[in-house]
Amino acid sequence: MFEFLSGADPTIKMFWYVALPASLIFVIQLVLTLMGGDAADGVDADFDSDIDADGPFQLLSFRNLINFLLGFGWGGISFSGMISKSGWLIFVAVLTGVFFLLLFLFIMRQLMKFQEDNTVKITDSINKTGSVYLTIPANRSGYGKIQISIGGSQKEFDAVTDGDALPSGSAIRVVDTLSENLCLVTRL
Repeated sequence: MFEFLSGADPTIKMFWYVALPASLIFVIQLVLTLMGGDAADGVDADFDSDIDADGPFQLLSFRNLINFLLGFGWGGISFSGMISKSGWLIFVAVLTGVFFLLLFLFIMRQLMKFQEDNTVKITDSINKTGSVYLTIPANRSGYGKIQISIGGSQKEFDAVTDGDALPSGSAIRVVDTLSENLCLVTRL
């Protein structure tokens, strides 16, 4: 299978033995990522640490190891015709591996900028208008429900009022938020 390596320098053989498996694993990871497979590395650590393991830019991960080995192996193969001393060739291959790793992290950072946070916070409802869904009792003696549009979608929150009771269908404006799911409203 690897007859072309039979008379090769041991350093060149090492680069081929690193580059080919790393390339295969890289292609498998790429295909799984594009198919919507799990974005995690599939490697769970059996120790506790202060490292944020859930972050997208974890430096010590299987994916980053493969990126480094991909650059290391193919960098060594690519520069073998230009650099004859094994020590310098390995040094350049390590630099190429680090470059691949940093390039991947840069690309991921740029792609993360496209993520959108569609989380609706109740504070986003302040000064928005909507309607009463379930009657709101007068003077904070109980709560009803309101519907308002935030970010293009209808949201429902519990609501109280300081004034008269607000029957279903009344137009309201959110004045303040009192808790995670409770708004203070007034009639429009």
